Amino acid sequence: MLGLYKLPKKHFWHGRVDSETDRDSFRFHQTIEFMDTTEVPGGAFSLIGFECDEGVQRNGGQAGAADAPNEIRRQLADLPYHLGDRQTFDVGSVMCKNNDLEKAQRELGDHVNLLFASGSFPIILGGGHETAYGHYLGLRRFAGPDAKIGIINIDAHFDLRQADRPNSETMFRQILEQDSQSGYLVLGIQPLGNTKTLFNQAEKLGASYVLAEALTLLELQNTQKLIDAFCEDYDHVMVTLCMDSITSLYAPGVLSPSPFGLDPAVVRRLLWHIVSNEKVRSFDLSEVVPNLDDNGKTAKLAAYLVAEVMAAFH
Repeated sequence: MLGLYKLPKKHFWHGRVDSETDRDSFRFHQTIEFMDTTEVPGGAFSLIGFECDEGVQRNGGQAGAADAPNEIRRQLADLPYHLGDRQTFDVGSVMCKNNDLEKAQRELGDHVNLLFASGSFPIILGGGHETAYGHYLGLRRFAGPDAKIGIINIDAHFDLRQADRPNSETMFRQILEQDSQSGYLVLGIQPLGNTKTLFNQAEKLGASYVLAEALTLLELQNTQKLIDAFCEDYDHVMVTLCMDSITSLYAPGVLSPSPFGLDPAVVRRLLWHIVSNEKVRSFDLSEVVPNLDDNGKTAKLAAYLVAEVMAAFH
């Protein structure tokens, strides 16, 4: 149907087998099903990859994030499956070809829209964080022009830059400038990761944010209230996680490692709270770079966080 889409491949899904008959002993590789994006049944989780780092390269970054979706699949495959009878489908990937980021984002949006239309919960595995713009296009197309869309981003950076061409740090500015029915909340902002100009731009565009230093396990209650109030204002909420928000001790395999990043336990708690909200429709995770990783540490953490999102989903 669409030229940049490829069907799922079963060979990424393998791992330990504790039992071939006891479903309580199953792991993801024993339960995952394979389908294209037009046939996923309602109520299922749908994993779709976005094999793209063109946005990163346009921003002067190193290639490699395009390999992340399949590496995250490999790490997810061997994790225990705690979702009961709920189905999970690998629905393949969208690729970026010929440096045409905009076309790839539109095509990702087309497939995400199909997944929404089926009644499934899309989980998009990036790729650079330009993944989030294709994710948004899919939700906007599904929701219609008048629906209010809220975006919750866990990230060290605002990604509100001005540039000659869209890249991995422009997408939320693109959305907010193009779409008056959208809103933006970013959690984990680091002052040393953003210029004063970007803080000013966030204020100008009406973005809300919480600094990383305010996000500790002992101080999450106020942020949880902020998240709830934000969701209340929108019809649909999409969630996006940039792995460079997490401290480099646990997430070294990213383009911009964060010495003062968030603890993974904090990110997990944030995700638990966010995706339990009934207005949350979808989730993406971006900026794992396998060729910069330390023995798969970052990709494994990404897989754990994907599994946590699925388990906590309302």
